[in-house]
Amino acid sequence: MKITRRDVFGGFAAAMTLGRATAAWSAETWPARPVRMISTYAVGGSSDISLRLLAEYFEGKLGKKFFVENKPGAGSTIANQTVARAEPDGYTFLYAAAPYETAEAMFGKLSYDPHRDLRPIAMAMIVPLFLIVNANAPYKTLQEFIAYAKSKPDGVTFATPTPGSQPHLAAELLIRTAGIKGVAVQFGGDAPCYIELLAGRVDATTTALPAALPHIKSGALRVLGCFSDQRSSVYPDAKTLREQGTDVVSLGWYGFMAPAATPDPIVSQMQSEIRAALSDPVIKEKLAVQGLDVNFLPGPEFGQFIDRESEKWGKIIRDAGINKP
Repeated sequence: MKITRRDVFGGFAAAMTLGRATAAWSAETWPARPVRMISTYAVGGSSDISLRLLAEYFEGKLGKKFFVENKPGAGSTIANQTVARAEPDGYTFLYAAAPYETAEAMFGKLSYDPHRDLRPIAMAMIVPLFLIVNANAPYKTLQEFIAYAKSKPDGVTFATPTPGSQPHLAAELLIRTAGIKGVAVQFGGDAPCYIELLAGRVDATTTALPAALPHIKSGALRVLGCFSDQRSSVYPDAKTLREQGTDVVSLGWYGFMAPAATPDPIVSQMQSEIRAALSDPVIKEKLAVQGLDVNFLPGPEFGQFIDRESEKWGKIIRDAGINKP
């Protein structure tokens, strides 16, 4: 059996702090005071909105304040570092996102060890990505799009957000797996990508769906497929790329992590609360509006998922020569 660094996370430093954290926990019923939840993104996006929705649920269930602190920037490493260095007492959690798994490949040596200093508690949800094209384009299916790309000497262009973002990596993986020529051009967010696509200046975009829906409903844009490993409840009419014969999967995600030495009883309780929140029909409906699919994974499985994704996307980042933003 292959043993990763995550299997022994915490190491000596974790052992030294575990006794202090456990003693602090045993002296009180958790939570006995407000809990800080660190978001890797700015206020207003799906990450922030979904975290505040869950925080409200935790407050109602546990009777203590769960407050959100936004620390965006540097490919999520600012937020990650904040929690990695926090006291492992169960009062600071990270609402991690997909850039967590690519930070080392993008930035090199980090000020924290993502395999040892943070402990996965649970994946909460997936941000499904979709391949979207101009409705007036000459291709109406994924295979037609691939055939078109192969017919063009210079291939096709993809509009994506920032370098190394999950939509950017999805485009790079599709280019390599489908054996086509292509260039992923980065813009400052989804809105400029839609402007370029609607104007016919790029051939496709890889994106989450909510902001694109008005253009899809109006008939201006067409969805060619979903990058998830199964159809998304956000837009179930879209076949996965795998269903259409191209083995490409790219997932954005959000999940909870804690300092590595956080006591097991707190981690176990927090995991149970996350599972309960994600089972609430009202919460699931509100998350779907934000373009999110509930996808609970307990800590060990979440950690294994991150390890696999880190290896997968690290290779793509190196092969594509993607530089840090």
